[in-house]
Amino acid sequence: MQTHTQQTGGKTATVDQLNSFLRGELSAAETYRLALDRLDRSEHRPSLIQCSRSHEERARLLTEAILGRGGEPAESSGAWGTLVRLLERSAAGISESAAVSLLEEGEDHGRDDYLRDLEKLEPSARQLVEFAILPEQRRTHDTIKAVKRSLS
Repeated sequence: MQTHTQQTGGKTATVDQLNSFLRGELSAAETYRLALDRLDRSEHRPSLIQCSRSHEERARLLTEAILGRGGEPAESSGAWGTLVRLLERSAAGISESAAVSLLEEGEDHGRDDYLRDLEKLEPSARQLVEFAILPEQRRTHDTIKAVKRSLS
C-alpha cells in the first residue's frame, strides 16, 4: 500500500506532466491560428481548422484533468513556442509549404512527447492520454502530413 507522500508525489508528478502536455497543446493551437491567419486562401484551410480545434479540445481536456487533481493549469505555450515565434517573424511572407512544414514539425514533437512521457502518468491520467488525447494527436499528425504531401 502506498503512503500518503507517495500518492501525493505521484499526483504532483502527474499534474506536472499534464501541464507539460497542456503547454504543448496551447502552443499548437496558437501556431495553427497564426498559420491560418497567413493562409487565408488555402484550399487546405478546412483541414488546418480541424487540427486547430482538435488541439484546443485537447487543451480543454488536459485543463480539466489538472483541475480535477487539484493542480493549477498552465496558461502559456511550451515547446511549440519556438514555432509560434518563427511564424510571427515570418509575417505574411511565409509560404504555405513552409507553414505546413512548421506545423508538421510541431505535430512530430507533440506525438513524440506523448509517447515518451505516457508512462510517467498515474493510471487514470494515462488512460485519458492513451484513449482520448493520443489518438487525436495521431489524427492531426496524419492530417498535416497528408497536407504536406499534397503540396509537394
